[in-house]
Order: sequence, then structure tokens, then C-alpha cells
Amino acid sequence: MDKQFVYGDIGGTKTILQLDEIRDGAVRELFTAHYHSYAYATFSGLLKDFLNQAGAAKIAHYPIAACFAVAGPVVAQQVRLTNLPWKINSIDITNEFSIPVVKLMNDFEAAALAIEILSPDDLVTLQAGKAHAQAMRVVLGAGTGMGVAWLTWLEDRYFPLSTEAGHMDFAPTSRLQMSLLETLQNKFGHVSIERLLSGSGLTHIFNFLQINPAAFPGLARINLDEDSGAAITTLALTHRHPIAIKALDLFAEIYGAYAGNLALAGLCRNGVYIAGGIAPKIINILNSGGFMQAFRNKGRFSALMSEIPVHIITNPGISLLGARREVHNLLNIQN
Repeated sequence: MDKQFVYGDIGGTKTILQLDEIRDGAVRELFTAHYHSYAYATFSGLLKDFLNQAGAAKIAHYPIAACFAVAGPVVAQQVRLTNLPWKINSIDITNEFSIPVVKLMNDFEAAALAIEILSPDDLVTLQAGKAHAQAMRVVLGAGTGMGVAWLTWLEDRYFPLSTEAGHMDFAPTSRLQMSLLETLQNKFGHVSIERLLSGSGLTHIFNFLQINPAAFPGLARINLDEDSGAAITTLALTHRHPIAIKALDLFAEIYGAYAGNLALAGLCRNGVYIAGGIAPKIINILNSGGFMQAFRNKGRFSALMSEIPVHIITNPGISLLGARREVHNLLNIQN
């Protein structure tokens, strides 16, 4: 009998689910659907819609396994999404949908798992460095939030380790950044790095720069929604708006310094991988110097930082690839 399995990337903004089939020992894709996550009150409702659509496409059987990469901390196979009011429990999914094997994993844990199966076309290299085989790696990325996962070498392969390092304190490195921190402290109290390195974070940076009209005389104030990172990027790259350009430059400096901190914390001599939805859209900004200068600016360890490879992941389906690889592991399918 042919067997199906389902996997997906569940984010605070977007969700993508895919159904594959095992037939005669080979795996083929059957059905894929994209969703706006916020359009559903629960993940259960979204998954039900997906399976109904798959049924309409004449999918004959319930899946035998599932793996979902989720934007939030997974504890005891339960997760509450960081930027969406969903709570997901693997046992509940098994009971409701009769899927015998269900695994939840952090979305950046899944992204880390997919690093080894990326092609050269999926990467843009900011610094070639001198890679050390089997050394630590780190994957990070700004999107709706900031995700981070480590990759550590054990038993002849890399194992992903999920984190919530996006909620570490923002550490300013200049007077301007110190002023930015003070402004955000007055608004939020605690200021995590995710308050800066995310779509809403870019909006906070832009609004902060608008506070001082003397620095940009003659510019009318622009009122933006809370998460207007895409609009600011368009203002900068298409309309050459000076505040938007400065906001992206400052964003890149903060991003580079933070990536460098993670690289030092893990001594990630086999690579730093920048994922997330924002980086591929601003490659020219990240490659213009400010990002890598901030990455390497670590005092006595600056020479070491120059040896660490740094890559941007341009494949938007990295977490989906990782979830697919993990469900293959669950079913002992050769990747």
C-alpha cells in the first residue's frame, strides 16, 4: 500500500505544508499549500483545511507520520508560537488526525538540519574564511522574529540544537545604538535582540531615526504599522529614502555584531549561516561592508573572526527542507 507523510514550516506570518508519498520505495511530492498563519485561529484548523484540500486532490490515505518546524520553543513536544497565539501539541495532532508519528521541532533547528543538503546556488558568501571540518556551526535569521540554532558534530554527523537566543539582550556598540537602546527601554523595558533584528525591529529603528528631524531636514514623518520592514526596505532600495537607507545600514551593523557574538560564543569555525526572510532581500546592504565590519570587530579576536565563513541562505524553504529530512529520519528513508 502507498503511504503518505506530511511536513511543514509553521511561522508567525506564513505556513507552508507539503504531503509526500512513498511508492515502490521512491518518494514523490503530492500536494503543497501556502497559508497566511494569522487567518486561522488554531493550527488544527489550518491542518484540517490542508488535509481536506489534499483529499480533494484524490489523496487516498491518512499520513503515517508528520514533522512540523515551528517558530517557537518546543518543550515536551508542545509549543506556543512566539508571535502567534497558537498552542500545538504533537499528541493532540495524533489523536485528532490519526497520524501515528508526529514530531514538532523548532524552525531554526529544522533549518540547521538542512544545511548539509543545500546546493551552492542556495548560498551567497559574505566571507569565505577558513572552514574547519566538524567544528561548530550556527544558523540565525531575522524575519517575523529572530531564530537561532547551533550545529554540533557528534557520532560522525551534525546534530541541531534549538535555542531562544533571539531573546538575549541587545548590546549596543556605538553612541547611536546606545541612544536607540534607551529609547526602546523607555517603551518596552527589556530590549531583546529580536526587538531590533526582525521586521518590527527594522520599524523600531526607522521610527527612532525619525525622532531627530534635524539629522534629516525637510523630510515629512512617515507613519508606519508595527511591522513595516518590507515597506522600509522598498523605501530604501527603490525610492532611496535617506532615513530608510540609514535604518537598513544600522540594522546591518546590529545584525553583524550579533552574528559575530554567536560565532564567538560557539567558536563556529565551520560557518555562520544567515537565514530568515529579510537577509535575501537586502544582500547588497549586508555585503556593503557594515555587516562584516561589525562581525569582525571583536578586539583581540578580530583576526579569528576573519577566518570564520559567513553565508547568506537564499533558499526560502530551508526550514521545510529540514522538516522533510527529519520525517525521512523518522521513517528510515534514505535522505
